[in-house]
Amino acid sequence: MPEMQLIRHCAPTLAGIKTGNLVSVQYSDMDELENDLAEINRLFAEKGVKAVLLSYKDCRALIYLYRPAYLERDMRREETAKILMPCGYDCANAQACVDRLRKRIAQTEDFPHEIGLFLSYPPEDVRGFIDHRDTGCKMVGYWRVYSDEEYAKKTFDRYRKCTKIYKDLWQKGRTLNQLTARTFA
Repeated sequence: MPEMQLIRHCAPTLAGIKTGNLVSVQYSDMDELENDLAEINRLFAEKGVKAVLLSYKDCRALIYLYRPAYLERDMRREETAKILMPCGYDCANAQACVDRLRKRIAQTEDFPHEIGLFLSYPPEDVRGFIDHRDTGCKMVGYWRVYSDEEYAKKTFDRYRKCTKIYKDLWQKGRTLNQLTARTFA
């Protein structure tokens, strides 16, 4: 998997300031994809980071790079459970939630909007998007903001700065392993 794609799309997760990110990568060979995922998981296991394949269609792999300990914490939040449980998620088990998300992606024509909860989006903004889509949105950045605009602006800035710093450091010779923070929730 191209390292720059991981940095461009996943730097906040690699830095430990975000639960997870999605990255879409073109793969014509499923064996190569499986080998790359195994290598990422081997490389990042001691850092508390995991990569899973959410879907594969038309030679495009949708990969979820995340911190399982952070996801466990996020799934325990009452607001998160209120959104996920009606969709069949078992919030007591983060791995089961990832498995359920994978099934929801495969089963639905429309992308399951609860995915924002797996990406550190505020539950009130995920709920806002589910309920209102494009109406009532205060601003758009990494997600559509329906609630705390000031928090969102600060968070968007943190994500942009993190990504820029990671790109610069990678171009100066830092490895992905060196750039990935070891964090535990």
